[in-house]
Amino acid sequence: MKVAVAGCCHGELDKLYETLELLQRRHNVRIDLLLCCGDFQAVRNEADLRCMAVSAKYRHMQTFYRYYSGEKKAPVLTIFIGGNHEASNHLQELPYGGWVAPNIYYLGYAGVVKYRGVRIGGISGIFKSHDYKKGHFECPPYNQQTVRSAYHVRNIEVFKLKQLKHPMDIFMSHDWPRSIYHYGNKKQLLKMKSFFRQEVENNTLGSPAASELLQHFQPTYWFSAHLHVKFAALMQHQTNIEGQLPKATKFLALDKCLPHRDFLQVIDIDHDPNASDSLEYDIEWLAVLKATNNLINVTSNTWNMPENNGLHAKWDYSATEGALKEILEELSHNLKIPCNFSMTAACYDPNKPQKNMEPVHIINPQTTEFCAQFGLTDINDRIQQVKEERSVRGEYEEEEEMDSTESAEEPSEYYTDNSGLSLSINPDEIMLDEEGGDEDQSTCSVDPSPDHPPDFSASFSDTRIMPDSMMVSSDDAMDSTNEDLEKSGVSEQTEERSLNERALKRIGKNENGNSAMKKIKRRNQAIYATEDEDKEVTASSRHYVDRLFDPDPQKVLQGVIVVVAVLISGYERHKAVLDAADSAARTMATTITMRRSVWLQVSEIPPEVQNTIQDFPFDCAGLFAQNTDSCLHSLKDLRDLEVFRDPHPCTSKKAF
Repeated sequence: MKVAVAGCCHGELDKLYETLELLQRRHNVRIDLLLCCGDFQAVRNEADLRCMAVSAKYRHMQTFYRYYSGEKKAPVLTIFIGGNHEASNHLQELPYGGWVAPNIYYLGYAGVVKYRGVRIGGISGIFKSHDYKKGHFECPPYNQQTVRSAYHVRNIEVFKLKQLKHPMDIFMSHDWPRSIYHYGNKKQLLKMKSFFRQEVENNTLGSPAASELLQHFQPTYWFSAHLHVKFAALMQHQTNIEGQLPKATKFLALDKCLPHRDFLQVIDIDHDPNASDSLEYDIEWLAVLKATNNLINVTSNTWNMPENNGLHAKWDYSATEGALKEILEELSHNLKIPCNFSMTAACYDPNKPQKNMEPVHIINPQTTEFCAQFGLTDINDRIQQVKEERSVRGEYEEEEEMDSTESAEEPSEYYTDNSGLSLSINPDEIMLDEEGGDEDQSTCSVDPSPDHPPDFSASFSDTRIMPDSMMVSSDDAMDSTNEDLEKSGVSEQTEERSLNERALKRIGKNENGNSAMKKIKRRNQAIYATEDEDKEVTASSRHYVDRLFDPDPQKVLQGVIVVVAVLISGYERHKAVLDAADSAARTMATTITMRRSVWLQVSEIPPEVQNTIQDFPFDCAGLFAQNTDSCLHSLKDLRDLEVFRDPHPCTSKKAF
């Protein structure tokens, strides 16, 4: 069957489906299945936009809402995983997967399904070591940290997937498996994305969790996105079983949905002609979900998964024959996934925008039905229970304070959101301050192929046909040139709201109903004491500090001298102001030195005379006068300084 694979969609469903339509019309190629490797952006309304971890300038409604409302229907069955730029509140409603719109299926935090006998698995999000061992504790409305940690991969999902024993045909992840770049044309990759070089050389680019799953599954195909570049690789696995042929995985990463970019690939995949045309459950995956149900954690506490180290009574949660038979009996041997999509939130109306719509925590009926059918815990329902229990005990505020600080981390993922993984800057990615380098984790991997293996990308047919709507527009051109690193983290509205909420937390009500300040915690007393001391800076000090930024250099020098004299007795208390004065003085000294040097060089004065002049005192005001600039420019062409010019120029220069 014909399977189309897309990289980062970024909500451009109309353009994606139009491209498939054009492919069928021009080349008579009919697509049976579309796979999207993350950053799908299933945004239904303005509240969903608030839950996307991107700055305001990247928050666009795009076209998914038309498919959600029923205005349009996906022309081909679409299966996708989550990335790091998603409407997290929407996808969180479906932790075990489900329909986000008719004919569009989300695999959940992790999931496995079957279509026409082809087994398809995937894991959503990107790897971040500081959240990897936590539970899924986030829920809307998110704060500055949870809006990002909500899409971070958790160890429980990797643990569940590793319980699967049957072969995997296709697996999807948003970020790349670590080390996969060693099995393709690495030189070409670094030529296109030179800022990956350090991470590639240090073997820190990519997800160690995905690498672990790649070694476990050894699937026929592995598809990824995230890094906004097309890259193909062929990984030959090793086998320890005598007589068994080693498996090979064909890896393909794709670009994002933009004109003239490699965002789409069509691949022929063998399937069972007798299998159902409907999307089906995978019974082994359902059995693993039931077996691991008691491992679910909905708190921010970190914990390790069971392993065979003598500390756990049980560590093998793989499906038994009895468990598989039980699942089949529960389903009456009907594995078809029910088409039970229902709208759970208001849909965006272009004629009636609601910019102040706030996100709320929703229990999706699809998840409720799924959990009831298989006896699983509804993660969102459990989160609400824990939240209510803590609120009753008065612990919710403390938990929120903890969440707001413990996720602070590296200055940047390729700054990677690279997979949250790298320290380099990807100008092709929408990034956040927090998405930064990850720590190395040991992963088992076979020896890589040589640096120059055969170009495996030739085995994938190249599809770059674009409909009229994909032609470059002014917006597209601006996007192509401004695909720089985004360092905002969250929108100004979210930040302002978060600050207001924190301020209100410190205000309570006394018995008379009047506002009263809560008792300041001991760890914060030093902060408030410092603020009081800062208010004691005299008006005279402020006056001379202002002079540090005056365009008149004479006033700057006066300000430096006076501020230093005033603050010399209170160095520690006024260290910030003193640093500003020191910085201004250094800048002024550097500027004067540079202008003196330039003046002497352009004057063509012999070196011997220059050395003498260097010792002369220069007038600061004269150096910065307007006529000085004019002189400097005119001296470039002046050739009549015979008095200072050496009639016998020296052919060699003395070393410094």
